[in-house]
Amino acid sequence: MSQSIPAWARIMSTVQNTLVWDFPGTKCIKVSWSVNLHKIITLFLILFMMYYYDNFTVGAWIYIAIHGIYGYCWLIKDLGFRDHRLESKTSIGGAVMLYLVLIAWYWVIPYLFISQKVIPSNFDLFFAVCLHTLGIVTTIAADGQRHFSLKYRKGLITGGMFRYTRNPNYLGEIMIYSSFAYLANHWIGWVIVTYAAITTFFPNMYNKDASISRHPGWNEYKSQSGLIVPWALLNGRALINAFRSENPDEANITERG
Repeated sequence: MSQSIPAWARIMSTVQNTLVWDFPGTKCIKVSWSVNLHKIITLFLILFMMYYYDNFTVGAWIYIAIHGIYGYCWLIKDLGFRDHRLESKTSIGGAVMLYLVLIAWYWVIPYLFISQKVIPSNFDLFFAVCLHTLGIVTTIAADGQRHFSLKYRKGLITGGMFRYTRNPNYLGEIMIYSSFAYLANHWIGWVIVTYAAITTFFPNMYNKDASISRHPGWNEYKSQSGLIVPWALLNGRALINAFRSENPDEANITERG
């Protein structure tokens, strides 16, 4: 029996497919082209905001470094192992809707930061850069593992980045965009991150669960992994299990008291 998809997630997926992938018109534009254009433009758009609002503070330069360069990290990933879903084509109207409904909202976050001339503390800059860097590594490592694992062997991916969370790539993306919202220090930034999670990230995760639940070993894999949060790592259970597997004799002595 396959994993069920929550009703709200099915609705979000249906709306997104209708507005973007299935929008009326000749399918002539790859979704990847639109997404990549967004990644390229972002750096220059933020630079324009800095010029327009005369904001060239250290915080502004740090912001453009993490948000603007993220797009080029994405392009490197796209060159090495593109998500096959982005190979789909949409119409011109669908490409426009992709911006209006999904990705153009991310540009509001740098606008909030630059226009308000937010002055983050040294700790804020440290925390944002750490969160962003960890998110980048998590996303790219997960996408790379998934791409090359499925290229040579179909089925569940239960090890590596996917051992304790079934969606490390989305976990990384949420960390990345959260670093931007954290620096913007405005509730609208967090609304945008939440909007992306509800309309795109979580529906995709639930759809993926439904798809992979048909594979043997699903129930065991689900029991050891979280949908997005690697709870076994956070609560220490993974470390305990790793110790027991490497030191079976000591683990047996401990269990016997």
